[in-house]
Amino acid sequence: MSEQDWLAQRFEGERRRLRAVAYRMLGSVSEAEDAVQEAWLRLSGSEPGEIENLSAWLTTVVARVSLSMLRSRAVRREAPLGPHLPDPIIDRADGVDPEHQALLADSVGLALLVVLETLTPAERLAFVLHDMFGVPFEEIAPLIDRSPQAARQLASRARRRVRAQPTTPDVDVRAQREVVNAFMAAARDGDFDALVATLDPDVVLRADGGAALALSAEVRGALNVARRAAMWSRVDLTMHPALINGVAGAVVTRHGAVFSIASVIVRNGKIAELDFLSDPERLARLDLTILDTSD
Repeated sequence: MSEQDWLAQRFEGERRRLRAVAYRMLGSVSEAEDAVQEAWLRLSGSEPGEIENLSAWLTTVVARVSLSMLRSRAVRREAPLGPHLPDPIIDRADGVDPEHQALLADSVGLALLVVLETLTPAERLAFVLHDMFGVPFEEIAPLIDRSPQAARQLASRARRRVRAQPTTPDVDVRAQREVVNAFMAAARDGDFDALVATLDPDVVLRADGGAALALSAEVRGALNVARRAAMWSRVDLTMHPALINGVAGAVVTRHGAVFSIASVIVRNGKIAELDFLSDPERLARLDLTILDTSD
């Protein structure tokens, strides 16, 4: 086996974990793939004999690339036009694809990723690497040009932000599905009282339409969310049950084309969060080949 083949084999053994690091850092499937590919390009151009711990070296490279992407993104979003949602991980309603298992480990749902979006790039890196992957602060510090103590403080600040927001859904996916189905049926029938009955009083709905500003919104409270759902019930939409980041949700189509991805967070038997990705450009990049979305 040539040295390049050996490197490629070692890299493939690390790929799933590296994608998981990058997805938690970036909340974007395509950008995570770009970060991992950049790590491979740097590895293939390096001297393997100079790398003592390949796994740690690759993690550092992916983290550096992801941090750079986050900082560039922060500059581009100086004037946000509406809610920005992370990329969803979409699976059939009957189970998670093995390729997605690493991405979704540690209950990485959309709710957690939405909270991570509120962190600074340095806070996010410190929290993800330390709390999710056990990287020591001594190794994190050089990545953000801080001392280990400062890196520890950044992770602690991020941890408090994460803990301040409920991000864990009810455990039973079948029970989640019953609530989601009840919501969908009530929306389809335009039954306002039935809609309200499925919702937590403090429910929040976020819709990310990207450049399609008419599709973007953030709505809070059961009555307001129910009114918005009743409004959309007049549009010819079809809901296809799916798992979105491991919890009950739906792929929504209109006339056979994907219209949005609906992530639904059920807590205590009620819908607590509704996140709709409706950005046409981002929807076009998602892989939905595993789903039957024909109307």
